[in-house]
Amino acid sequence: MPRIDSAGPKCRRLLPGDAMRRFVALLASAALAGTGVVTAALPAVAKNTLPTAAVASITTSPYVALGDSYSSAAGVAPQVLGAPATCSRSQLNYAHDIAARTHPARFTDVTCSGATTSDFFSSQATGVAPQLTAVGAGTRLVTMTIGGNDEGVFVHSFFGCVTVSLQSHSIFGDPCKKKFGSTFTNLILTQTYPHLVRALSAVRAKAPRATVLILGYPRILPNVGVPTCYPSMPISMGDVPWLVNQQLVLNDAVRRAAAATGARYIDTYTASAGHDACQPLLKRWLEPAVAPVNAFPVHPNATGEAAMARDTFAQTPADVNGMPVAPVVQVGSVRNGSASSVSGVAPARVATAVSGAAAFTG
Repeated sequence: MPRIDSAGPKCRRLLPGDAMRRFVALLASAALAGTGVVTAALPAVAKNTLPTAAVASITTSPYVALGDSYSSAAGVAPQVLGAPATCSRSQLNYAHDIAARTHPARFTDVTCSGATTSDFFSSQATGVAPQLTAVGAGTRLVTMTIGGNDEGVFVHSFFGCVTVSLQSHSIFGDPCKKKFGSTFTNLILTQTYPHLVRALSAVRAKAPRATVLILGYPRILPNVGVPTCYPSMPISMGDVPWLVNQQLVLNDAVRRAAAATGARYIDTYTASAGHDACQPLLKRWLEPAVAPVNAFPVHPNATGEAAMARDTFAQTPADVNGMPVAPVVQVGSVRNGSASSVSGVAPARVATAVSGAAAFTG
């Protein structure tokens, strides 16, 4: 049975309080104005099955999960027992999926909503240790998403764009592009990229034998604006390609930083095509800005987290430095806000290999 650690008494949320209050107020105003905004909560949705492929034997323990809200699965119930409430650390995040499949003897999850690369080195909040304190010389596997919150890019671009769009009353224009231009892509290229290199280099220095996996961010929006999506993702149609490009620039910065530091980059963007926040409830892997279901706004839901785990398995070569890819069958999932519990990784989806599986070293 794996030992699961959840570190830190409290972390900060992804959105600063003032920004969140302004965001919610604007959405409420939009609803009163008749934009079709829906506010009713819906039941949680069951997750998809993990991938099918060959498997090989590697060491995956101790396993340490680092990262931000896309790693913590912010807003996805049920939460990790004893974890800081403001970290919004879910039992259904992709790290728990990976642990359920690889059965590490020790699994430490220090993911926290709102984390930046600087929170690897310094305390994110009072009483919360830097994330790198969870990594040691014996660590053999590290996973993360990180960088999206650096320089405030995620908050000020996606959530800021919602604000600008609603204030402009322009569904088909491009008010965000006109206001911000290349501000955010320039920040990613000149500041976020070197911060990523520093963070990944520090992980490697602390855990020289570890397989370090950094995941890119899954697709938030379709390639072009969809007017029927505006009530749930109030971003002007002309700004959608601008935001899509920004996300591609961020993911490329993550990829390049991984290549520069000997980490492995996991592409979650490609497979998430057709599962963006504009898709119907049972098809989307990320929740929209308005009326999200069992996830923070503009964040992966439980199905999206499972897809990120699947991408991790599928893209990591099964070699001495790699991660196994295993044929699996899902036997547990979240339904109506509850979850099943099997073999001590409660209540992660527990997957059973059906063929071709070799031994794992915990």
